[in-house]
Amino acid sequence: MLQIIKRVNMQFINRNLSNILFFLFIIFLFTPFGLPVRTFFIKQVAFVTTHLIPVEADIDERVALSTFNWDLKGISGEKINLADFKNKVVVINVWATWCPPCIAEMPSFQNLYNEFKGNKEVVFLFVANDDSVKVKKFLTKNGYNLPVYFSVSSAPAELSTGSLPTTYILNREGNIVVNKIGAADWSNPNIKEFIKSLI
Repeated sequence: MLQIIKRVNMQFINRNLSNILFFLFIIFLFTPFGLPVRTFFIKQVAFVTTHLIPVEADIDERVALSTFNWDLKGISGEKINLADFKNKVVVINVWATWCPPCIAEMPSFQNLYNEFKGNKEVVFLFVANDDSVKVKKFLTKNGYNLPVYFSVSSAPAELSTGSLPTTYILNREGNIVVNKIGAADWSNPNIKEFIKSLI
């Protein structure tokens, strides 16, 4: 009987101890002291997710934009509208400098952009949800020459998820053929071949 009581007490202590440790870990993560740990975990998750390859939507699920009217302003002040790029393949990435998964996938986007930047049939729009000064510093620090824009008017409803990062690829008919929420490896040869197939 005494052994049973001891076993029950040990199980009770172990269960409560693990709950207490978990609770302390959560508190630690959300305090200033936990910032390095939190940053480390986020970077590791982002690293893993950037090795995921985005896949195209099924042909029956391709969504046409209800409108192409979306005003954007470039980082240098130039004004454009999504409608300017009808009948072209358009790669849209919505991101921010404070978003670790966004930062993690940027090198692969630079690689993809380098592959197609000379092709007038493919347009890249990196739409930043951020302060323009921070964005300029981020691009300069990392040596990126991506075409970055800021939203001036509301995006078409089909391009509004509220999640960062989100990437869309539109075909020449204006259908969303890739809709990827989260980071991915955009330098993958399969993606490059897929974009070439859309041109």
